[in-house]
Amino acid sequence: MNAEDPKYQAGEPLPLESLPSDVIISSDTRRENRIPPGQSRTRKWPILDAHGTPQIDRASWKLDVFGLVDQPYSLSLAEFQTLPRVKVYADFHCVTRWSRLGNMWEGVSTRTLLERAGVKPEARYVVCHAYDRGWTTNLPLADFLSNDALLADLHDGQPISADHGGPVRGMVPLLYAWKSAKWIRGIELSAYDKPGYWERGGYHNHGDPWTEERFSGWFS
Repeated sequence: MNAEDPKYQAGEPLPLESLPSDVIISSDTRRENRIPPGQSRTRKWPILDAHGTPQIDRASWKLDVFGLVDQPYSLSLAEFQTLPRVKVYADFHCVTRWSRLGNMWEGVSTRTLLERAGVKPEARYVVCHAYDRGWTTNLPLADFLSNDALLADLHDGQPISADHGGPVRGMVPLLYAWKSAKWIRGIELSAYDKPGYWERGGYHNHGDPWTEERFSGWFS
């Protein structure tokens, strides 16, 4: 381990057969080649964002679940952390062409959060809202409900730092990392798509790293 970077990966990713039975294994980690086209592996965890790290008071942090749901609700950080927990082993692919392999995320499954709210039949999309100056990202409901998707407060057994999106960040491993909203504060269910900050700026509306959905057609 690099003493100056506690997130530096000195070794190789954990073999899947060594993982505890309660860990959800993201499907992409089972690929023979885990690096998508146009990507290269990093052993670090680079810090990237649109506006810099916002100042978030953990005591006043809350998550709102709203829109096309039967029962909108809000959670404090303490309430969030009492919900049933999951661990997800997944790779992490940034649209800026780096991939960090073998991350262990822990938090609350997106399925648990939306089951609590009750999703209305007409809901088709999710908009994730962040504390970062109103930043949002959009994704299909089906992707948000992938079995390896969660809202995470731990990474590799440690609390997620503010620079990396803590106290709680989204994590949707099968899409490029900008779809995994840092500093998440809201989950909105919608009948129609609502492109977010980077999508309006020219990034692809979906973001599949294996088909290099990096930019919209006019921007590529």
